[in-house]
Formats: sequence, structure tokens, C-alpha cells
Amino acid sequence: MIAFYWPGTTGEWLAFAVAVITVGFGVLLFSAPRLSFRILRLETANAHPDAIAEGRATMAGFYLGCGLCCILLAQPLIYLALGASWAFTALGRLVSILFDGAATRFNVLSTLFEAVLAILPLAFVFGLI
Repeated sequence: MIAFYWPGTTGEWLAFAVAVITVGFGVLLFSAPRLSFRILRLETANAHPDAIAEGRATMAGFYLGCGLCCILLAQPLIYLALGASWAFTALGRLVSILFDGAATRFNVLSTLFEAVLAILPLAFVFGLI
């Protein structure tokens, strides 16, 4: 019989929480892509209604797939993938701030938030918490 594994340590709970937050973002993007795009300050062109599919497919698909794998399988290497993905997300936003002139309050706060989402599972995987 397969049983759901509950995290056992503080570090594991923090990594699990990041996975739940990631799934939450995926559910929001999948179920309400237009609202999600407004929150993210993105617009779709009226001539391209298929752009909404990108929110549901590409963006929500990653969040749901990676987050659910972490929750259901609870393996350190999957938490490593989650942390690395959030780290590259933060890095991409930081590069945009530095080179694209995108140093807005939203981007700075998002970079910090994404960095925290990266650090927590990585700290668990590497035994720091």
C-alpha cells in the first residue's frame, strides 16, 4: 500500500511548504490565467488569444508538475530540482533588473521572494536546516 509521506524535520517541512506554494501558483495560473497575468503585470494581445494557453500550459505546467512531484514523492533530489528552478527564476529576474532596466519595486520584491523559495529547499537538500 502506498502511503502519503509527511515531512519529519523542520528543513523538510520548509521544503514541503515551498512545494505547496509552487502548486498554489500553478493552480492559480491554470484556473485563472488572466488574473495571474494581471498580478504578474503581463498583457496578451487581442490578436493572440492563444497566449492565454501559455499561462495554462507552460507556466502552470511547470509549477504543478514540479510542486506535485515534491509533495507526492518527497525525495531530496526532487526538492533539489525545485530549489534550483526557483534559483534560476530569481537569477533571471536579477539579470533583467541589472541589464534591462527593470528595477521596479515589484521586481525587487519578487526577486527576494523567489530567492527565499529557492533557498529553503536547497538548504534542506544540503543539510543546512
